[in-house]
Amino acid sequence: MSKDVVSAVEGAEVVFRLADPEHALAGVRLWEELGLTADLLEFKPVDYGWELRLARPSVHRMEYLFDIAGQGMRTDPTNPRVVGGAFGDHSWLPLPGYVEPGWIQTEPIASTLTPLPVADTPVGTVETQVWAPEGIGPSYELPLLLAHDGPEFASYAGLTHYAGAMVASGSLPPFRLALLRPTTRNPWYAANADYATALTQQVLPAIQSQYKSRVPVLMGASLGALAALYAEWNHPGTFAGLFLQSGSFFTPATDPQESGFEFYAEVTGFVGKVLAAGEPPSRPLVGMTAGTPEENVHNNRVMAAHLTELGLDVRFDETPDMHNFTAWRDVLDPGLTDLVNRVWS
Repeated sequence: MSKDVVSAVEGAEVVFRLADPEHALAGVRLWEELGLTADLLEFKPVDYGWELRLARPSVHRMEYLFDIAGQGMRTDPTNPRVVGGAFGDHSWLPLPGYVEPGWIQTEPIASTLTPLPVADTPVGTVETQVWAPEGIGPSYELPLLLAHDGPEFASYAGLTHYAGAMVASGSLPPFRLALLRPTTRNPWYAANADYATALTQQVLPAIQSQYKSRVPVLMGASLGALAALYAEWNHPGTFAGLFLQSGSFFTPATDPQESGFEFYAEVTGFVGKVLAAGEPPSRPLVGMTAGTPEENVHNNRVMAAHLTELGLDVRFDETPDMHNFTAWRDVLDPGLTDLVNRVWS
């Protein structure tokens, strides 16, 4: 492959390339998260193979795959940048101005990760792992952060590295982090009363019985954010803070495209209840983030505005990225850092 046959950002364009000088492939399309018009995503045959030129989008990084006719999806062989995620590996390109979080380069404190499954809940066993600073015994009281989709956040967004790096740098006090893994994600997280009961009445007490804890904060992304708000709304006073990223706060007005989702009625029913409320059941501190180009940004704006109208302290930040773990990782600091410091101070 010629050194010039590489995908790259070139001026006002992003250029995707694939070497195939004999044109043995029947065709190539681009898969991307931005929702671009389908006719813009077809590669054109060129001397060296295939090429696609797009106007540079208004994001600071772009995840994508090549959809090769007869072969399916694959990462870009010209690009060494690959990021993992819940739906497999994606290639990605940084656009001008993109900088990875500084904490990635910080050596984290020594820590332990201990399984603590909670059985016999209304939704079955809730798999839990507790990250903790090494050398601090369970009887020593520390703040507690719980994370929906915790193992994935650790794998794809570096959440445990973030925790250790923030403590190492003094940006956060020592704390414990509970990684919660859903067995069946959509049924559990889509405004499910049984899951909320399991989380607040069994999982949190089980953690607190093993680790002396205070001022718990709950975080989640997408449906995990919805489930976090649902849990606190229906069990008020359980969590002192909520960190909600790209929450799936669907309404018929903002999200008709989601109407085929199997739990659409449950989600929109709960969100409608929140948006109709004139008084909140509790007043946790709230941090919210969403990607300006992503679909969920609209319902997040509506939710942030309404929670603020109800008198909650809400800090909402938009970022030029999409609905993925790297986007959520990149705003943990300052978003999550700011929230937990406000809660734990």
